Amino acid sequence: MAEEAQRQNTAGIATLHHPTGSTYTGPLQNGRMEGKGEYEFPTGTKYIGDMKDGMFHGHGVLHFPNGGQFEAEWEHGRAVGEGTGGVYTFHDGLIYEEDGWGYCTETDRRFYSEICHGIKPAGRTQLTDTEPAKEIPLGWYDCGDGLYNPQNRVVYTYAMKFLRNADIDEHEWIVRTCRKGVTDEEQL
Repeated sequence: MAEEAQRQNTAGIATLHHPTGSTYTGPLQNGRMEGKGEYEFPTGTKYIGDMKDGMFHGHGVLHFPNGGQFEAEWEHGRAVGEGTGGVYTFHDGLIYEEDGWGYCTETDRRFYSEICHGIKPAGRTQLTDTEPAKEIPLGWYDCGDGLYNPQNRVVYTYAMKFLRNADIDEHEWIVRTCRKGVTDEEQL
């Protein structure tokens, strides 16, 4: 078995630690994931649901570190059904809809929180969907899933842990589109 460690308790639940950094907790059949279990990727993304023959199979939910989740029916490791095969729900409760998507369109640029709770009065601009807006270090950018330091081209989580290196295309997109940490004088 390729897993570094395998423990199975008396209830038939095993914990596997893969060399890739992934972890599985749940039942096994013939050494493979089978039944209801939890599979966590090294990125922190976690699948909770049905497994069959070592793959996601049946009903399951992917939980992402940013708080979003993707719920689907799975067959042989792939989401099945119309369109994306499942339903993605953002961390704030907004549900993505492939057809009739009315959020953040050319004609309506409100944040989801503004749709739910109304627009702020004149003079109180809302810069992000979360209030208050996250603090951005001077000269850095908020790229949606973390903070970007253009000096070393690294994206960090909001907890300041390494997330990824940005390639040239991502660097250019972030600098062109994302909110930048500036002084109070520069904001005016």
